[in-house]
Amino acid sequence: MDFLNRLRSLARRCWPWLRIPFWIGMGLLFGFVLPYTLVLNKRVQDRFNDLVFAVPTRVYARPLSLAADMPMTPAALELELTFAGYSNDGHGQVAGSWVKQGTRYTITSRGYAGPDGGELPKRIRVTFGKGTVQSVQDAASSKKIPLAHLDPARIATLYGATQEERRFVHLADVPPLLLSGLQAVEDRDFKHHIGIDFSAIARAAFANLRAGHTVQGGSTLTQQLVRNLFLSRDQNFTRKINEALMSLLLEAHYSKGRILEAYVNDVFLGQQGDQAVHGFAAASEFYFGRRLEDLRPQEIALLVGMVKGPSYYDPRRSPERALVRRNLVLQEFASTGLLTAAQLNAGQAAPLDIVSNGQLPHNRFPAFMQLVRTQIIADFDEQALRDGNLSIFTTLDPAAQLYAEQAITSAMKSLGKRADPLQAAAVVTNAQTGSVLAVVGSKDPGDQGFNRALDARRPIGSTIKPFVYLVALTQPDRWNLASMLDDSPISMRQPDGSMWTPQNDDKQSHGQLPMVDALAHSWNLATIHLGLAVGLPRIQSFLQSFGLTDVHPSPSLLIGALDLAPLQLAQLYQYLAADGHALPLVAVSGVVDGSGRTIKRYQVQGGSGEYQEAVRLTTWAMQQVAEYGTASSIGNSGLAWLHAAGKTGTSNDTRDSWFAGFTGEHLAVFWMGRDDNKSTGLFGATGALRAWRDLFAKLPTQPLSTAPGDGLEMAWINPASGKRTEAQCAGARQFPVVAGSLSADTEGCFWQGVQSLFGGGNPPTASSVPLPATGAPIRN
Repeated sequence: MDFLNRLRSLARRCWPWLRIPFWIGMGLLFGFVLPYTLVLNKRVQDRFNDLVFAVPTRVYARPLSLAADMPMTPAALELELTFAGYSNDGHGQVAGSWVKQGTRYTITSRGYAGPDGGELPKRIRVTFGKGTVQSVQDAASSKKIPLAHLDPARIATLYGATQEERRFVHLADVPPLLLSGLQAVEDRDFKHHIGIDFSAIARAAFANLRAGHTVQGGSTLTQQLVRNLFLSRDQNFTRKINEALMSLLLEAHYSKGRILEAYVNDVFLGQQGDQAVHGFAAASEFYFGRRLEDLRPQEIALLVGMVKGPSYYDPRRSPERALVRRNLVLQEFASTGLLTAAQLNAGQAAPLDIVSNGQLPHNRFPAFMQLVRTQIIADFDEQALRDGNLSIFTTLDPAAQLYAEQAITSAMKSLGKRADPLQAAAVVTNAQTGSVLAVVGSKDPGDQGFNRALDARRPIGSTIKPFVYLVALTQPDRWNLASMLDDSPISMRQPDGSMWTPQNDDKQSHGQLPMVDALAHSWNLATIHLGLAVGLPRIQSFLQSFGLTDVHPSPSLLIGALDLAPLQLAQLYQYLAADGHALPLVAVSGVVDGSGRTIKRYQVQGGSGEYQEAVRLTTWAMQQVAEYGTASSIGNSGLAWLHAAGKTGTSNDTRDSWFAGFTGEHLAVFWMGRDDNKSTGLFGATGALRAWRDLFAKLPTQPLSTAPGDGLEMAWINPASGKRTEAQCAGARQFPVVAGSLSADTEGCFWQGVQSLFGGGNPPTASSVPLPATGAPIRN
């Protein structure tokens, strides 16, 4: 009681001096501090209640399929693994790693969620035979796996306005070592303080005073989060006050778990160009090429250590400094009981194991990405793509893309100085499905400018000819590959009175010759005679059925007076490669949202096929192009086993060099030319065909069958008479024909000799029917 009396007496004596400061303090409290705190409180709650982190849309290649007997080479597999961010760590035991032992690869996949359901992580053993996968097995049980998929490589990122790389992860999915280790290193009293840790501030002040400079900070994880979410980087007294007040408010309203989850997803951990890496999940992919839950202790320690200074401890720019910091953090983990002595020693002895190519591709393949945008823009506008936290799965085949780029580079190099003014483009597709596997829009693969594969419409030259022959072969009662064509000169009057006199490439005419030889050697005159007999309107209608416009029914159309982009020509040839199925070319397989749900699938429904017998006959004839015709360099090379079908194309004055060819699995179209449309001096066989050969020298693929196919039969025919004959007869050649289209009667060698004595057996020459003149240039 006496104490209280003395205290009241002291207060009465001090009140005259304390009265003014007291009322000033109360005025500040109720007039400024309280209203200001309420404003901050609303700002904190509004921002945190609606906290949605900006997660960019990611674009992926197709998952790599692995199955027994699938065409594949070790070089192609290693390229795919490297491109997808897998590392050869010598063990192949952690997700995203592999190891090679002779012809056997042990791979631990990361798993993925895709439009077709995806696949769980697994450890597989892939054994190679000669150019194929011999077997795929489970690495633990050695049980054969019919089909496995590796998670796809990331090829592009569509960032929003913030340019922030982030992958949101829930707290339950974060490795416990990371959560405990983060608190051990950055904020040991996180679970107990109120947002500000006064003891940590005192310890830091004492340590800094003793060292004479800043060696330790006293900020809590809550303060760091407030700094990232609400405040600027200015170092001033006002910002410090705001940081403290907001930290107290954040702790008052939200659980420790909610705060920690926000921190884990928002902390800044690096930079690549304009893209800032936020959150441990994104940093895990960026530095190690693996998901957060697959990280080893030493990798977790590095990321935790980088919180102190992402630029200063950048493991790519300053590996020695990063290594020291990582080992120090590992020591902290051990000292707080998070690691055993054995784990500490193993972790400190391990290398940094940083992937050389950080998984932050902004746009690895601009030409291909232009096609992707074109195909999905009807379903997703630009804003939805950038802000939608989507995963876009494309059909891109990294090996096909990189090998196509290398093929163009190699072909250009072989041309020496002639290549300086040249440009090039390429499109590679799956021959059976129409999936676009690669697009190259320039001889400089990363060029963000003009995309020649999609936008450069150039005269296609003789690559048009297989379709002229195809339309003719749809009438098997009138034409087959043994039918004799007239290769005699043509002269037609044009509207201006001048004469149009097209020529063959060798400036010669070759009289009567079988249809297959006319296509194999790409003779213009024979093709024109055939096309005129078939009818220009029929050929025009056939081409227009593929959505082509500006197809003019003039004779020059028959030898290439049609301007197409490489992608359009690939669409035409896809019909042949897919055995008469008109498949649209697609570059996107599906779109998945941030929760892993498929929200859009892009599937092609193939019909029953049209004119398949004619398509198979045309394909067989195109195989002869690669065997002994204008593309004989394929048949005379190590690629002969592919039995590829193809066609060269050269436009007037050698301005454009084309080659379109397909195997049993892949179709590839290459173009070379000049942007100023001047002469290149290159034919299809000396320019574009070089790049095609370079591609297929590396790209694993299936050969094209040489069997005649359903609806066809092989027959020995005397081209001079067009009748069946015996194999041993003079001039007899074997051709595929539509089953039942030829009379079963066989012309024997004896009667063949009798007919030749009397001048019989030669078919009449094709008449030169006057048709509208053209005025268009010659195409070879």
